[in-house]
Amino acid sequence: MRRLSLPDSDATTGSGGRRCAPSAGRNFAPICAVHDAVLPARGRALELASGTGQHVAGFARRYPGLHWQPSDVNDAHFVSIRAWAAGDEGAAPPNLADPLVLDACAPGWGAALGPFDAVCLTNLLHLISDAEAATLLAEAAAALAPGGVFCLYGPFRRGGALVTEGDVAFDASLRAQDPEIGYKDIAWVEERLAQAGLTRDRLVGMPAGNLMLVTRRPRGV
Repeated sequence: MRRLSLPDSDATTGSGGRRCAPSAGRNFAPICAVHDAVLPARGRALELASGTGQHVAGFARRYPGLHWQPSDVNDAHFVSIRAWAAGDEGAAPPNLADPLVLDACAPGWGAALGPFDAVCLTNLLHLISDAEAATLLAEAAAALAPGGVFCLYGPFRRGGALVTEGDVAFDASLRAQDPEIGYKDIAWVEERLAQAGLTRDRLVGMPAGNLMLVTRRPRGV
């Protein structure tokens, strides 16, 4: 498990142990704007790398027809995930499961845990190596049911280039901490998902130069 210095490394802790990452607060609404158009009305949904738990708790309340499974490689995050799940009501919504320890970069979990009707991942690929990312993408695809959707949000290279000055600085900071990590090219990501049997639904430009890539497993496959 890498220990990186990131903009959200000093996430504040609030009531009940809820940790608050500023980026998660900022990007929740734009992510949901895409989710509203692509997520199924009902079924099973998996969030990879749930982190603070801000997103998955919000998703469960916004999409009550989906049964959400939070997950993270680090069980120290579970206090915050459970606190966000409980919310101001003091109890998690009935469609939100207890968090699961899951290393999304390890082989084999997709077929073991799936099938899911939706898998969501936010802001992780730039924090892992190319080899780890390739495994994660293959396993996310393997976890999808026919017709299932994979929603991937984050910063990416485009045609090998970084888009904003902030991206240049952040990518350099990541690679200085670990030369194996850093921004992945969106074409590289799409190629691996296509090799895993997924097809592009849409690629959406997001605030701060980020992208949301939505891919699907065709029905009957």
